[in-house]
Parts: sequence; structure tokens; C-alpha cells
Amino acid sequence: MLASRMNNLHPYVPGEQPKDRVYIKLNANENPYPPSPLVIKAVRNAAKKHPEKLALYPDPDSNSLKEAISDMLNKTGGVLCRANLEGGKKNGSKARVSPSEADKIPFVVSPEMIYVGNGSDEVLSFVFYAFFDSDRKLVLPEHTYSFYPVYGGFYDIPLEKIPLNSDWTLNKEKMIEAANNENSGIIFANPNAPTSLGLTRDEVREMLKKAPKDKVFVVDEAYVDFGGESSIPLLAEFQNLVIVRTTSKSLCGAGQRLGYLVANKELVNAVTTVKNSLNHFPIDFLAQQAGIAACKDVGYYVHAAQSVAFERDEFIDFLREKGWSVLDSQTNFIFCKKDGVDGKAAYKKIKEEGILIRRFDTPGIEEYLRITVGTHEQMQALRDVMEEI
Repeated sequence: MLASRMNNLHPYVPGEQPKDRVYIKLNANENPYPPSPLVIKAVRNAAKKHPEKLALYPDPDSNSLKEAISDMLNKTGGVLCRANLEGGKKNGSKARVSPSEADKIPFVVSPEMIYVGNGSDEVLSFVFYAFFDSDRKLVLPEHTYSFYPVYGGFYDIPLEKIPLNSDWTLNKEKMIEAANNENSGIIFANPNAPTSLGLTRDEVREMLKKAPKDKVFVVDEAYVDFGGESSIPLLAEFQNLVIVRTTSKSLCGAGQRLGYLVANKELVNAVTTVKNSLNHFPIDFLAQQAGIAACKDVGYYVHAAQSVAFERDEFIDFLREKGWSVLDSQTNFIFCKKDGVDGKAAYKKIKEEGILIRRFDTPGIEEYLRITVGTHEQMQALRDVMEEI
């Protein structure tokens, strides 16, 4: 009864969504802080003042949202936790925000360089469809975002998985070698998941120089706002670069389902063609209003990203003092293990104490725990539990 293509589907398994009790939820890399008050106000006002908009189709191209995203990227340089925050309230839209010297973009990101979708997962789906073929292998790290293999199976795209180095960094040389052997594209998360480590912009540049020029090179920057280096400045040099980003992490918007990509206009148009061949109206009216308001109150999110980064570094210090091995995180999560401690048993113990974290059964990382960074109070509760492990 089923189509044969169903044999290639291996659905993504998300972090556990609790139903039986209330947990401290540190297992899905969500932001522990709510959206800006201006987001709540914007959504409420939009529904109250323009209820007729809910009966009409929204802007199919999300033009105002694209303008807001491009403006936010130009103001921050694409890395919130390092952006300069001056004047006004730390959580207010009147704060003056400017990019750090290291993150300045050498051109103006325009709305035409932005594509917006229902979360970065939908954006990634369209990227796979638009740029990768079934007649050659797509190159990616062995351990990275686990949705990439899901889309590989969905679109019948073969994968060339390159093992990480012994220090958990990407094996850049092997990835480039494989891409040139296959004359194929490359995709990876930077910083990577679940390892939390990132490449510098110069390292990405060197990979792009050596990769096939006629194949798309995708950098997934879902976590870059917490301490990585954005590759957006490299768009001035490389026409085959596509950068995928999300509002789910640093913009406290996992429930809004907004993601976007930044690329040259030709590649943006290609992804738009894919979207318009499936669903001409992907972003609903209220989600667009929420996204616009979030981008305008960028000072709030700079402060939130800095708070997450501070709690992350404090918790890493705590774990290392207790004998845990912890990778240097540039994300809003921590990847760690402890010699002599069974990863599955530690996960269960922490869950029994009312805290959800993430553990993978994947060979090679099964002893590691992935811990989302929460509020100070949530991390203190986790400290109390891990003191006993």
C-alpha cells in the first residue's frame, strides 16, 4: 500500500516533550527566556486591531520580516552575544546596538539576500531539494545535526559522512577531499551540534577556497549567536555559500517557527521557487509580526544571549571542577562526560530528579550528555543533582 520511497524515511527524534510531570527542561536547546515584551505586545495588537488579517492570506514573501532581519544582521554583525549594547535599558528597544569589531559585515545585507521559512528545518528541507542531487554524495560530518540524514533519505540524496577528528573538531581536509572526489556540496552546523565546537571564519574561508565552486556550500548557524563566528561576511567572496539561521535559539522563538537563510539573490530565488512549488504562503500573519518585533528589539536579545553565555561558562567551570570532561562550547548547550560514569545511568538519575537533558544512543557519543543552558536557577538545580554523580 505504501510507496517504495517510504523505505528511505528515518524520522527525526526530537528532545523529549514531557507529558506526565513538570520538569526543568534542558534537553531541546530552547532559550530559557521568554520573547521580548514587545513581541507579545505586537502579536496582541495585531490580533486585536486587525482581526480581519487572520481571515486573509498573509504576505507570501514576508517582505517586512525580511527587512527587519536584514536590519538586525547589519546592526549586530550576526553574533548577538558579542554585539555592543549601549544606552537605554538592557531589555529595551531604545538600546543602541552595534557589531563587535570582529563581527562587522563588509557590505549591507539586503532583504533580497534573505529567505524566510517555517523554522530552519523547513528552510533546510528546501535547501536540500534545491541544491543537492541523488546522483552524487552530499558531504557532511559523521556527528552533526541529525535532521540532515533525515532529509537525505527523504530526497534520496546519498551521504558521505566524514568522521570527526579525535578532539571532536571537523575534519576539514577530509571533507574537502570527499567533496572534490564526488564534485558535490557540503553541509555542516557551525558551531556544530551536538559537539558545541565551531570553526573560525578563516577556517570556513579556506574550506570554501578548496571546495567545488559550482556546488552549494551550506553553513548552518543555528547556534552562532552564543559565541561562534558568522560566515555572513564571506558572502562577499563566495557565490556558492548559503547560510541557514533560526529564531528558535537566540531570539527565544522556538514556538514561533521562523527560520531564514542568507545568500546571494540567485540562490535565494532558487529556494523561493521550491517554496512556491509547495506552499505559496509559508509564514502566517502573527508569526511575521512576532519576528518583526523581535528583530526591532534586538537589545533584549543581545542581553539574553550574553546571559546564556555567562551561565554556560559558569557551569562548564563547575563541571570541570567536579572531574567532568567538557568541550569548549560556543553554543547554548554543553557536551560532557565523566570517566567511570555511564551516560545512560547519569541521564536517568538526572531525569528522576525532575530535570530533562539529552543523551544519544549513537555509537561514539553514547557516554556524552548534552545539556541545554537554562536560567541561573535552573542551572543551580542541575548543579545540586550532578554533585552526586
